[in-house]
Amino acid sequence: MKRREVLKASLGAALAAGGLPGLAGPANAKALRARVRPGAAGWPSAAEWDGLRRATSGRLLKLASPFAGCAADAASCATLREQLKNPYAIGDNPALTQTSGWQDAWLSQPSAYAVAARQTADIAAAVDFARTHKLRLVVKGGGHSYKGGSNAPDSLLVWPRAMNEVSVLDAFIPQGGTEADAMPAVRIGAGAMWIDAYTAVTTKAGRYVQGGGCTTVGVPGLVQGGGFGSFSKRWGTAAASLLEAEIVTADGQIRIANVYTNPELFWAIKGGGGGTFGVVTRMTLRTHELPEFFGGVFGDITATSDAAFKTLVTRFIAFYRERLFNQHWGEQVSLREGRKLHLAMVFQGLDRAQAQAVWAPFLDWLRASEDYTFQEPTIMAVPARRFWDADFWAKTAPGIMAKDDRDGAPSHHAVWQGDRGQAGWYIHGYESTWLPAALLDEGAQARLVDSLCAASNKWWVELHFNKGIAGAPQEALERTRNTATHPSVLDAFALAIIAGGGDPAYPGMPGAHPNDAEARRRASAVRGAMNELRKVAPNAGAYVSESDFFQQRWQDAYWGPNYAKLLEIKQRYDPDGLFTVRHGVGSEAWSADGFTRKD
Repeated sequence: MKRREVLKASLGAALAAGGLPGLAGPANAKALRARVRPGAAGWPSAAEWDGLRRATSGRLLKLASPFAGCAADAASCATLREQLKNPYAIGDNPALTQTSGWQDAWLSQPSAYAVAARQTADIAAAVDFARTHKLRLVVKGGGHSYKGGSNAPDSLLVWPRAMNEVSVLDAFIPQGGTEADAMPAVRIGAGAMWIDAYTAVTTKAGRYVQGGGCTTVGVPGLVQGGGFGSFSKRWGTAAASLLEAEIVTADGQIRIANVYTNPELFWAIKGGGGGTFGVVTRMTLRTHELPEFFGGVFGDITATSDAAFKTLVTRFIAFYRERLFNQHWGEQVSLREGRKLHLAMVFQGLDRAQAQAVWAPFLDWLRASEDYTFQEPTIMAVPARRFWDADFWAKTAPGIMAKDDRDGAPSHHAVWQGDRGQAGWYIHGYESTWLPAALLDEGAQARLVDSLCAASNKWWVELHFNKGIAGAPQEALERTRNTATHPSVLDAFALAIIAGGGDPAYPGMPGAHPNDAEARRRASAVRGAMNELRKVAPNAGAYVSESDFFQQRWQDAYWGPNYAKLLEIKQRYDPDGLFTVRHGVGSEAWSADGFTRKD
């Protein structure tokens, strides 16, 4: 029996028996069987909710849909609709999520109450209250969860948006460590977004921290999901840079997790999934020396025929293997309708002349052919320290970044223009798979090209090269290997993403009328396109934060051989499943809505 089959067989037996040996599991007669909804016996009384309000210094909020008053106040509703184009405005409303829902999967609905935490004690009080009263508990940092993990009606929400402090440290020593462990780092609060981190670390301090590509993503959520940034091909995943975390576990205890203190919990939150092992209240991440330049290559190439498009993809894959498959290059290309290859790549550690030299052979080949139409791609390099500086971009290349234009918004809050389409979007279908670097071997490239072209005939295909770590320096590979993320990320040259969605469709939102039939048709096309790619990568894993809500064999797809250990840690720190998210570690013990334990 193959190792994968042995893992699946042993894991299945453990789950069927109610858990792993020696740990509390679903079969435990004392285990919590169901959570309480409003109006049911056991739902906290007004006096008990008031007690939580006092325990959190008045930071308990009763939530309702922001669209509830639209019928009576059309002007305010119109303002709200306009703000849905601004991801910062969405994130500042605890009753909203950055994604408005997913066809036939979930809809964004506010929790019953939220604790707008400003300190760790507020979060501990919320966790204690939820555990004591058997409530559904959810956690929302950045709120980008595509699969709805930060969303649950009838729940208590932990919302640490205001805990957004960022402190740059010259020599951080983890608790229990020694002077030999000291290194430059940054301490980041639970509510901080990556733009907050990049502004403090790069723009102001001239260092680099490996974080997310989208500036509005929350820091702890990305790290716990094992997330990637534009330059992960150089520095590994965000989880690989985690040095220490403060976390409130299901028993309400405030714990420090690092390699010396609670080391297994520390490993679990490095890629084991957000909202699963506790509420992370702050994280400390290593920082790195900043290269002189960051840059990008942007453009579109259109083929005149199907045969020419296949030749273009063939040539690009060979070019990628020869010139781009290394630590300098990240982000993506996409195969689009109309026989178009869209370039949106970034680089680090090269100047503009060096980047131009890298691309010269490919561009010379294009110019020599009459089968393609294109404008010369934009190749630009900027001082790395200015890469996340919205004022710099406003002067240098207006339109690349869009600022949060609300009165009183922090001046550094800006988003890449290309990411604004995600604000409030309603997902029709979303799938991902890692593509093994072996597919770049000379003898395998033809199969890869055939699969990519077949998939792109059904839907757009995006190849995110920075979300596969193969080709990274050895130190980045080793740090990433020491996380809970599926080990196949180490052997992947890219993450293929095939996805589609529509305009915001929050429940109760005036004018929101999703076309269910069309959404399902598009979801089917997305699924069909991914099936073409899986012909060349049939057992590849998927990235937990960017994958199918209906993911099959999700334990193996997201964590592979790491899942059994993650489940053991989960049952040790959270035996009653207080922290339950869709397809999170241990969630197979609970109903899809997280309210009822399965028999």
